This record gives sequence, structure tokens and C-alpha cells, in this order.
Amino acid sequence: MSVKIKIYLLAFAVMLCAKPAWSGNPDRQGEAGAYELLLNPWARSAGLHTLNTSMISGVEALRLNPAGLVRIDQLEVVMSRANYLQGTGISLNSLGLSRKIGDNGAFGFSLMATDFGDIEVTTTDQPEGTGATFSPSFFHLGLSYAHMFENKVSVGITFRAISQALANVSAFGFAIDAGIQYVTGPDDNFKFGISLRNVGSPMSFSGEGLSTQRPAPNGGFEATLDQRAASFELPSTLNIGMSYDFLIGENHRITALGNFTSNSFSRDNLGAGVEYSLNDQFMLRAGYRHEIGVEFIAEEPIYTGLSAGASLNFKLGKDTKNTRIGIDYAYRDTKVWDGTHNIGVRFSL
Repeated sequence: MSVKIKIYLLAFAVMLCAKPAWSGNPDRQGEAGAYELLLNPWARSAGLHTLNTSMISGVEALRLNPAGLVRIDQLEVVMSRANYLQGTGISLNSLGLSRKIGDNGAFGFSLMATDFGDIEVTTTDQPEGTGATFSPSFFHLGLSYAHMFENKVSVGITFRAISQALANVSAFGFAIDAGIQYVTGPDDNFKFGISLRNVGSPMSFSGEGLSTQRPAPNGGFEATLDQRAASFELPSTLNIGMSYDFLIGENHRITALGNFTSNSFSRDNLGAGVEYSLNDQFMLRAGYRHEIGVEFIAEEPIYTGLSAGASLNFKLGKDTKNTRIGIDYAYRDTKVWDGTHNIGVRFSL
């Protein structure tokens, strides 16, 4: 069986798996859980409003399209922090590593933790607060592998563990992401990508927090009543994107891109963006994402659709040929609060 036939079969399998997530369903909005799976902690892709399914590469690909993981030199390490909806006190902290294996493979690791800050404990007897605080613990651990065929097509898969916990209740689950990228053109300047994200088993909460004490019917000792929490689905999505690089001279690149996102538990999204690069040392990017089918102001999403970002890349020393450090920043506008800010630092070898 030829490589091309294998690629077509893989793409067909991805499309079949994506059938349940193909069309947006606003009637089911809010019925899923673990929505932090849709949040993007990485600054470079956030500047394009996470629309770069076709061209994303390295560590950041673990969040959107794992097929791009293999498109690195040898090693990449990224640390990033996002102030989610500035003013809410919520932040996203992430760490990722990608490593080339041989000529055509790559392995990746990523960790994201959501910090909600300190939340006051309130009770029915003390609605103003007891003086104590708590902080939920939400984190994701992802392991990825990607492989490239003939330097044109790459495929990837991510296995992600999901944990949500309070002091007395917790939920745990697994999700799978899969994706494919295709590169063609005289200078590899046309790119196409598909990714299916957050496909996994339902999750549910359990723990002592779901137990209550009730008097026994005939007197005597109190009885413990254990409640079973309802399960919830993961917010699966399907992303389809393409991009084209306009090469101007030897040092300038302008990339135009478009992306369609189908959400299982909300409306679909359609977006476009542009990125300018000067010798891959300085980059500017901007994007706009629109939620399809919104008719009333009350239905508009929290994000206005606008995003922007920039990157600076430096070589570390004169004798280091491929060792670089990069700084990325992104801003996404919101209709309330003060937007979402992302900043990240990357090391590449």
C-alpha cells in the first residue's frame, strides 16, 4: 500500500470519527463540561485566535493539531501564561516540550493548570464568608506523537488526561486529539490541516462532598446519604483550515489563513487571519473569528472576535547555529472585562 493511499485512508478515518461533531448545536450549549479544554494558553497561536490549524507547529500544536508537532528542528521547550479575562483573577499556566525522533517522528509533552485564585468559602449560615478560602485544581497532561511522510504530509495524535478537583469532590477523564497537515506548492507555501479534538468518555464528579448526613427514619444514629452526580460530555470540536505563504524577497513572508471550527455543544466558528514575518526574527499577526448564527446581542460570545500578537526570536550567542529563544505575546478582545493576555517564552535547538 502506497504512502498516499495510507494518508487518504487516515484522513477518511478522521472525517468518520468527526461525524458527531460536524455541525454546531446551539440547543446543547452549556451541556458539556471541562470547557477549559477549549482555552488556549499559548501566545503565538492565540494571536491568531487559534485559527492556524493548517500551519501550527511544535509545542503549540499539541493544543490544536498534533500533526504539526513534527515540524521542528530538534527540540523545543515553551512556557506560557495567560491572564484569562483580565479582571477575573483566572490564569492559565502551561509548559510543553517537543522532541524530534529520527528524521520523521516527534514526541511531545504538555501540561496546563488553571489557577482560579483564592475563593471565599460561604455557607447558608455565613453567606458573607467564613474567613476560609479554597481554590479548585484543574489541570491537563498531554502526551503526543507525530509522524511525517515524504516531508509533505504529517499526522499526529494526543492522549490527554483531565483532572478537576476540589477539597472533597473530583472528576477524572481521558481525551484524544488527532490531526493531519498537508504541505504543497513550489516553496511549500500552501498548507491544509484537519484536527479533531476532545473525543473521550463522559466524566462525573465523586467524593465526600456529595455525601450528606440525615436522621435515621426511626431515630438513632444519623445515616449517610451518598448522591451520584450526573455525567457530562467533553466539548469535542472539528477544525478545518488552510493557509498560503506569500514570499517577498528572501526575508519577508505574509501568510493568509482561514479556519472553520465545528462545535458539538455550541455554534460553529469561522475565522481568518494574517501573519507577517521578517526573516523569522520578528512577526506580527492578527485574526478575527465569527460565531455563525448569532441573531441577538444577548447571544454574542464573550470574545468580540478580534485578536493580535507579536513575536521576537533571537539567536543565543555567535557560535550557536540553531539555538534560539523567542518571546511571544497575544491579546484577544472581549466585550466585558479587559480581554485575555498571553505571554510565552520558547527555546529551540
